[in-house]
Amino acid sequence: MSTYTNSILVAMLITILLSFVLFVPWLIYTYRKYSFLSVSKTIIMFSFIFYFLTALCLVLLPFPETRDTCSLQPADTVHYNLRPFQFIADIMKDSGIVLTSPATWLYLTKQPAFFQAFFNFLLLMPFGVYLRYFLKNRRYWKRAFMFSFLLTLFYETTQVTGIYGIFNCAYRIFDVDDLLLNSIGALIGFLLAPIVWALFPSQEAVEAKAAEVAKKDIVKPLSILLALVIDMFIVNMVWLLVGAVTGYSDILEFVVKIVLYILLFGVVPSITRGATFGMRVMRFTMISDKTKDIIVQSWRRCVAILATITIFEVFHILGQIKLDMDSPFYVLQIVLTILASTAAFLLWLVIAIHVVRVIVSGGKRRLYIDEYAKLVATRKK
Repeated sequence: MSTYTNSILVAMLITILLSFVLFVPWLIYTYRKYSFLSVSKTIIMFSFIFYFLTALCLVLLPFPETRDTCSLQPADTVHYNLRPFQFIADIMKDSGIVLTSPATWLYLTKQPAFFQAFFNFLLLMPFGVYLRYFLKNRRYWKRAFMFSFLLTLFYETTQVTGIYGIFNCAYRIFDVDDLLLNSIGALIGFLLAPIVWALFPSQEAVEAKAAEVAKKDIVKPLSILLALVIDMFIVNMVWLLVGAVTGYSDILEFVVKIVLYILLFGVVPSITRGATFGMRVMRFTMISDKTKDIIVQSWRRCVAILATITIFEVFHILGQIKLDMDSPFYVLQIVLTILASTAAFLLWLVIAIHVVRVIVSGGKRRLYIDEYAKLVATRKK
């Protein structure tokens, strides 16, 4: 049992790490497609990742302690079972079970072969449940069975090849009974899936809500924040690339970054009539809430962003001043460093609280850069 729990724990840890990597891309995908975050779809998608990793870990773990697994096995070791229903013979062997005597059927619970077969039956049953969600209709049960068979064939092939040569001999056998039990379990899961998916909104309900959001031209605050994150990411990636190729001093580093911000938040929206690259990705643009010139308003937004970046840069520079202890201004430098660090922290805190208030407002509040620029987001062309 500890082998199973350890495998599940490993899968959980990998899922947590992947969640940190995949969550922002997932947000971008859902807001592009539906214009809002579907909690049900998020739960389904990340639970599917966890299930798939759990199944893979249960199949492959624990790994042998050495890659030379051949040395751990007798020369006549058989790495496959091609006889269907061999598991039935294994269960019945020396079990004392008599099919015509129901009283002896309880002996099944004492047979390791029974639990092994039952585990293989259950392993892909959740996969069938997920397939029903993706395929939607019961009439696709043949496809579900085929997908399940191919997945379990992948598992068995991975085992018998020693994970495709990583180990020089298989450390688990290729078993035709596993193919059969896994596939049947997945098919049963596919047929019983409506019981599970009745707890979640249907795909039609999610699409109907997306259509309503589009009709009302609602751009959620998180969409605007994600666009800003994408733009910031572009600026920093270009900045790092330029720095890696050319190299520059601290002052030139700051100048290059400011130029990039001006290009992305000032020049680009002037050309596109209100949209940055991030806004294009998130499928919305900015318009003036006072019917003023969008170019002027876009530059006001750029100025607000530049002012914020500059203030943080000034705090950073003041906090990096280093004087010799013998300098008459050494005490002043210590005080200045503390004040700069405190001011930077407080500004970060104020912005963080502001962002949280914007998100929870559901669109009733705007980011301060958009408020200053008198801009509102729209999905209308």
